[in-house]
Amino acid sequence: MQRNANARTNRKIRRGKGTFMGMDVLILHTVGRRSGQPRETPLMHLSDGRGGLLIVASGGGGRNPDWHSNVVAHPDRVSIEMPGRNAVPVTAHELEGDDREQAWHQVATAQPRIAKYQSKSDRKYPLIRLTVM
Repeated sequence: MQRNANARTNRKIRRGKGTFMGMDVLILHTVGRRSGQPRETPLMHLSDGRGGLLIVASGGGGRNPDWHSNVVAHPDRVSIEMPGRNAVPVTAHELEGDDREQAWHQVATAQPRIAKYQSKSDRKYPLIRLTVM
């Protein structure tokens, strides 16, 4: 069911529709950490205020989503597709420490629903900064 929903959302993004539930969305292109196969995941994103984008590895359960593991395993093989545009390569960097806390404050302020989800989780959501190469 999730695969079908993602495919439907990806089609909308490719047709230039760049929002979902009031959030800006993109398609994250990764390579499977074990399979080596290309993967596409629609995700909410925010500007980091420095020319990059922030994505949150929230997922829907008690563990990080698969796309996060793919990014960590192959950070040099990540690209993004913005609404109605072709994919472009990006540098993916997981934020930690003060950088993460500052970015988290920005995410929580812009999207309070994500902060609400985080407050109900036992794990700390990873934040990834994407910078176009």
